[in-house]
Formats: sequence, structure tokens, C-alpha cells
Amino acid sequence: MKRRTLLQAIPAAAFLPAQLWAASQSDNASPTPAATGVYELRVYHAAAGKLGALQARFREHTVKLFDRHGMKSVAYWTPADEPEKSNTLIYILYHPSREAAVANWKSFQDDPEWKSVKEKSEANGKLVDQVDSTFMSLTDFSPPLR
Repeated sequence: MKRRTLLQAIPAAAFLPAQLWAASQSDNASPTPAATGVYELRVYHAAAGKLGALQARFREHTVKLFDRHGMKSVAYWTPADEPEKSNTLIYILYHPSREAAVANWKSFQDDPEWKSVKEKSEANGKLVDQVDSTFMSLTDFSPPLR
């Protein structure tokens, strides 16, 4: 599935948690997280037969580690149709800035707990064949997120 098709199919509301939407609706003059932050769309192409193990790693470990390293999970998806349904995990993270994203990922990848989780979860082979990452910023003409 092409990223453009995916983005057109996902309602804009799915990109922001409720508290960020509420902040974007306030009338104060200070920039809101939605206006100053960046979103990172990540598409994981799982190795054959490994999507379940990849999802378990996210469910049991990765999401908590993301939180610890300043990466806010917005949402996680799997495609509804084959062939992507069997091997694709899609998610969006929010970072306060592009610089914060770089620092957050470095901190995450250097975390001894992450290294241990990754090593144990890949004892029978790697879980991911390819990762696509796209950084996104809301446009000034983006409709209000509801």
C-alpha cells in the first residue's frame, strides 16, 4: 500500500490524541503542540510469519519504552486487506520537534532494556525486513482535528 493512499484513507482525527486536538482549539497566542511538533509515520514490513511476534513485542515492551524515551504513541494500525494484512504494522508517533525525534530514537536504541528485548524477541530470526519512516507537519490549512 502506498503511503499516499494510506494517508488519504485514515481520517485526520486519527493523527492526534484528544488532548492535542483540544489544545489546537484554544484561543491563546502560544503555539500548540500540534503546530510546533512533528509526527512520524512508520511502516514496518514484518518478516514472513513474524507479524504476531512483532505485535507482541510492541504490546508488551516497545510502547512502554517509547513513552520512557519521550515518543508519544498516537495510534497503531494493521491493514485490513491482503497482502499487507499479514505482514505490516503502521503507527504514528508525536515528537515535540525533529531534533527531539533524533534524540529520542538514539536514547531508545541505546536503552539496555530495548537491546535485551530485541535480542530475545529475535532469537528465532529477525522480526522486521524493512522500516519506512516519514516525518510530517500539520499544514496551516489543515482542518480542525476532531
